[in-house]
Amino acid sequence: MTAPITALGGARHDGLARIEEVGLHGMITLRGDLASKAVKAAVMAATGAKLPGQRGVVRGKSGTAIWMSPDELLLCPYAEVDATLGKVTAALGTAHALAVDVSDARAMLTVSGPAAREVLAKLCPVDFAPGAFGPGMVRRTRMAQVPAAIWMEQDESFRVICFRSVARYVFDLLGVAAQPGSGVGVY
Repeated sequence: MTAPITALGGARHDGLARIEEVGLHGMITLRGDLASKAVKAAVMAATGAKLPGQRGVVRGKSGTAIWMSPDELLLCPYAEVDATLGKVTAALGTAHALAVDVSDARAMLTVSGPAAREVLAKLCPVDFAPGAFGPGMVRRTRMAQVPAAIWMEQDESFRVICFRSVARYVFDLLGVAAQPGSGVGVY
């Protein structure tokens, strides 16, 4: 059996912002009634944290929960996905919900540096202004022609999740938006 490989082989670009592939990262999509006790218990079991609010991200002792839509969370466990998925499934019990390992279907990139907001704003219809988008916030949007989820980890550092099949396209888009000399000075 071959070892897992990343979508971009650890690609990195330095320009107005640094764009880097995060690497292999576990991801579990959890869909269901976010107000239900079972879903709340599943998130606690997977991450050690409570449910995030709308467009929010919470970090727990064993993982992160990212709000993706009114009935969907993306859990990014630090530990093994199979064990975490087992905990989520056990916590859900017979509740009407879906928990699926989507680790190999997604890619994750980091966009960081003083111009990170500007680089992302060139590509997405999102208000990335400091008062409108801050650490712990997430948006699902379009990045040029493809869907993406973007959350701010800390000042000047964003994570971008996209489908693995378009990872090279997203990386190249970000690289063009971050070309030296292409700054517009919006933020």
